[in-house]
Amino acid sequence: MDGTGCSVYARGLRNSVGFVFHPTTGLMYATENGRDMLGDDLPPDEINSIEEGKNYGWPICYGKNIHDTHFDRNVYIRNPCLGLMPSLVDLQAHSAPLGLAFYTGDNFPQEYRGDLFVAYHGSWNRKEATGYKIVRIDMQDLTVKDFATGWLTTTGNVLGRPVDIIVADDGSLFVSDDNAGKIYRISYER
Repeated sequence: MDGTGCSVYARGLRNSVGFVFHPTTGLMYATENGRDMLGDDLPPDEINSIEEGKNYGWPICYGKNIHDTHFDRNVYIRNPCLGLMPSLVDLQAHSAPLGLAFYTGDNFPQEYRGDLFVAYHGSWNRKEATGYKIVRIDMQDLTVKDFATGWLTTTGNVLGRPVDIIVADDGSLFVSDDNAGKIYRISYER
Protein backbone atom coordinates (compact mmCIF):
# COMPACT_ATOMS: atom_id res chain seq x y z
CA MET A 1 0.00 0.00 0.00
CA ASP A 2 2.92 2.37 0.53
CA GLY A 3 4.19 1.89 -3.04
CA THR A 4 7.33 -0.04 -2.26
CA GLY A 5 8.08 -3.07 -4.38
CA CYS A 6 6.18 -1.77 -7.41
CA SER A 7 7.57 -2.39 -10.87
CA VAL A 8 6.65 -1.66 -14.47
CA TYR A 9 5.05 -4.72 -16.07
CA ALA A 10 4.86 -3.39 -19.66
CA ARG A 11 5.39 -0.01 -21.30
CA GLY A 12 4.48 1.89 -24.44
CA LEU A 13 0.70 1.57 -24.01
CA ARG A 14 -1.71 4.46 -24.55
CA ASN A 15 -5.07 4.65 -22.80
CA SER A 16 -5.41 0.92 -22.23
CA VAL A 17 -8.70 1.02 -20.35
CA GLY A 18 -9.83 -2.60 -20.46
CA PHE A 19 -7.78 -5.56 -19.27
CA VAL A 20 -8.77 -9.22 -19.25
CA PHE A 21 -6.98 -12.53 -18.71
CA HIS A 22 -7.49 -15.41 -21.12
CA PRO A 23 -9.43 -18.10 -19.22
CA THR A 24 -7.19 -20.95 -20.44
CA THR A 25 -3.73 -19.49 -21.04
CA GLY A 26 -3.81 -16.77 -18.38
CA LEU A 27 -2.33 -14.26 -20.86
CA MET A 28 -3.35 -10.62 -20.38
CA TYR A 29 -5.12 -8.72 -23.16
CA ALA A 30 -5.88 -5.00 -23.26
CA THR A 31 -7.66 -2.44 -25.38
CA GLU A 32 -5.74 0.60 -26.58
CA ASN A 33 -7.14 3.90 -27.78
CA GLY A 34 -4.90 5.47 -30.42
CA ARG A 35 -3.96 9.13 -30.41
CA ASP A 36 -5.82 11.93 -32.18
CA MET A 37 -4.81 14.43 -34.88
CA LEU A 38 -3.73 11.96 -37.59
CA GLY A 39 -7.05 12.05 -39.46
CA ASP A 40 -10.16 9.92 -39.50
CA ASP A 41 -8.44 6.60 -40.15
CA LEU A 42 -5.15 6.76 -38.24
CA PRO A 43 -3.86 5.48 -35.99
CA PRO A 44 -5.80 2.27 -35.46
CA ASP A 45 -7.19 1.48 -32.05
CA GLU A 46 -5.78 -1.83 -30.85
CA ILE A 47 -6.11 -5.05 -28.95
CA ASN A 48 -2.76 -6.04 -27.46
CA SER A 49 -1.54 -9.24 -25.87
CA ILE A 50 0.36 -7.87 -22.88
CA GLU A 51 3.62 -9.56 -21.91
CA GLU A 52 5.87 -8.70 -19.02
CA GLY A 53 8.85 -6.52 -19.89
CA LYS A 54 7.64 -5.70 -23.40
CA ASN A 55 7.37 -2.26 -25.02
CA TYR A 56 4.33 -1.58 -27.23
CA GLY A 57 5.73 1.56 -28.84
CA TRP A 58 3.65 4.51 -27.74
CA PRO A 59 4.20 7.42 -28.25
CA ILE A 60 6.41 6.93 -31.34
CA CYS A 61 4.90 3.73 -32.81
CA TYR A 62 1.38 2.43 -33.33
CA GLY A 63 -0.43 -0.59 -34.75
CA LYS A 64 1.82 -3.09 -36.47
CA ASN A 65 4.93 -1.08 -35.53
CA ILE A 66 4.24 1.96 -37.69
CA HIS A 67 6.51 4.90 -36.89
CA ASP A 68 4.49 8.02 -36.00
CA THR A 69 6.56 10.59 -37.89
CA HIS A 70 4.04 13.35 -37.11
CA PHE A 71 4.87 13.00 -33.42
CA ASP A 72 8.47 11.82 -33.62
CA ARG A 73 10.42 13.84 -36.19
CA ASN A 74 13.81 12.43 -35.21
CA VAL A 75 15.90 10.83 -37.96
CA TYR A 76 16.99 7.25 -37.26
CA ILE A 77 19.52 4.94 -38.86
CA ARG A 78 17.03 2.09 -38.41
CA ASN A 79 13.29 2.01 -37.86
CA PRO A 80 12.75 2.85 -34.16
CA CYS A 81 9.76 0.49 -34.05
CA LEU A 82 11.81 -2.64 -34.81
CA GLY A 83 11.85 -5.02 -31.88
CA LEU A 84 8.77 -3.52 -30.23
CA MET A 85 5.51 -5.42 -29.73
CA PRO A 86 3.03 -4.89 -32.58
CA SER A 87 -0.70 -4.81 -31.95
CA LEU A 88 -2.45 -8.17 -31.95
CA VAL A 89 -5.52 -6.76 -33.72
CA ASP A 90 -5.90 -3.34 -35.36
CA LEU A 91 -9.37 -1.82 -34.91
CA GLN A 92 -11.13 1.05 -36.68
CA ALA A 93 -9.46 4.31 -35.63
CA HIS A 94 -11.36 6.37 -33.05
CA SER A 95 -13.78 3.56 -32.15
CA ALA A 96 -12.60 3.93 -28.53
CA PRO A 97 -12.50 0.29 -27.40
CA LEU A 98 -12.95 0.19 -23.64
CA GLY A 99 -14.12 -3.02 -21.96
CA LEU A 100 -13.56 -6.55 -23.17
CA ALA A 101 -14.41 -10.10 -22.12
CA PHE A 102 -13.62 -13.60 -23.30
CA TYR A 103 -16.76 -15.62 -23.84
CA THR A 104 -16.69 -18.52 -21.38
CA GLY A 105 -20.44 -19.16 -21.21
CA ASP A 106 -22.62 -21.75 -22.87
CA ASN A 107 -25.69 -19.66 -23.77
CA PHE A 108 -24.38 -18.68 -27.22
CA PRO A 109 -23.57 -21.22 -29.96
CA GLN A 110 -20.32 -23.20 -29.71
CA GLU A 111 -18.49 -21.03 -32.27
CA TYR A 112 -18.58 -18.08 -29.83
CA ARG A 113 -16.70 -19.88 -27.05
CA GLY A 114 -13.27 -18.43 -26.48
CA ASP A 115 -13.96 -15.37 -28.62
CA LEU A 116 -13.26 -11.87 -27.36
CA PHE A 117 -16.10 -9.35 -27.08
CA VAL A 118 -15.09 -5.67 -27.14
CA ALA A 119 -17.18 -2.59 -26.27
CA TYR A 120 -16.63 0.35 -28.64
CA HIS A 121 -17.50 3.53 -26.77
CA GLY A 122 -17.54 5.53 -30.01
CA SER A 123 -15.76 8.40 -31.71
CA TRP A 124 -15.95 12.05 -30.75
CA ASN A 125 -13.66 13.64 -33.33
CA ARG A 126 -14.26 11.83 -36.59
CA LYS A 127 -16.12 13.30 -39.57
CA GLU A 128 -18.22 10.14 -39.88
CA ALA A 129 -18.93 8.66 -36.45
CA THR A 130 -17.75 5.13 -35.73
CA GLY A 131 -17.97 2.69 -32.87
CA TYR A 132 -20.99 2.69 -30.55
CA LYS A 133 -21.28 -1.10 -30.70
CA ILE A 134 -20.04 -4.46 -29.46
CA VAL A 135 -17.75 -6.48 -31.72
CA ARG A 136 -16.67 -10.10 -31.54
CA ILE A 137 -13.09 -11.07 -32.32
CA ASP A 138 -12.67 -14.65 -33.48
CA MET A 139 -9.52 -15.69 -31.63
CA GLN A 140 -8.74 -18.38 -34.24
CA ASP A 141 -8.23 -15.99 -37.16
CA LEU A 142 -8.43 -12.59 -35.35
CA THR A 143 -11.27 -11.33 -37.56
CA VAL A 144 -13.49 -8.58 -36.14
CA LYS A 145 -17.25 -8.87 -36.64
CA ASP A 146 -20.11 -6.68 -35.49
CA PHE A 147 -22.09 -8.37 -32.72
CA ALA A 148 -24.48 -5.80 -31.21
CA THR A 149 -25.24 -2.52 -32.96
CA GLY A 150 -27.96 0.12 -32.94
CA TRP A 151 -26.52 2.67 -30.53
CA LEU A 152 -25.65 4.89 -33.51
CA THR A 153 -28.49 5.60 -35.91
CA THR A 154 -28.08 6.04 -39.67
CA THR A 155 -28.71 9.77 -39.16
CA GLY A 156 -25.82 9.97 -36.68
CA ASN A 157 -27.85 10.16 -33.46
CA VAL A 158 -26.10 8.51 -30.51
CA LEU A 159 -28.47 6.36 -28.46
CA GLY A 160 -25.81 4.75 -26.29
CA ARG A 161 -22.12 4.29 -25.65
CA PRO A 162 -21.06 0.79 -24.57
CA VAL A 163 -18.39 0.76 -21.87
CA ASP A 164 -17.81 -2.73 -20.49
CA ILE A 165 -18.89 -6.35 -20.86
CA ILE A 166 -19.31 -9.11 -18.29
CA VAL A 167 -20.19 -12.74 -19.00
CA ALA A 168 -23.02 -13.65 -16.61
CA ASP A 169 -23.32 -16.98 -14.80
CA ASP A 170 -26.08 -18.04 -17.23
CA GLY A 171 -23.85 -17.35 -20.27
CA SER A 172 -25.55 -14.11 -21.31
CA LEU A 173 -23.63 -10.84 -21.58
CA PHE A 174 -24.12 -7.73 -19.48
CA VAL A 175 -23.14 -4.49 -21.24
CA SER A 176 -22.88 -1.13 -19.48
CA ASP A 177 -23.81 2.10 -21.29
CA ASP A 178 -22.69 5.41 -19.76
CA ASN A 179 -24.67 7.52 -22.23
CA ALA A 180 -28.11 6.01 -21.59
CA GLY A 181 -27.28 5.04 -18.00
CA LYS A 182 -28.32 1.43 -18.59
CA ILE A 183 -27.11 -2.13 -18.27
CA TYR A 184 -28.18 -4.38 -21.16
CA ARG A 185 -28.49 -8.15 -21.02
CA ILE A 186 -27.77 -9.96 -24.29
CA SER A 187 -28.76 -13.62 -24.49
CA TYR A 188 -29.26 -16.25 -27.18
CA GLU A 189 -32.71 -17.74 -27.76
CA ARG A 190 -32.58 -21.35 -28.91
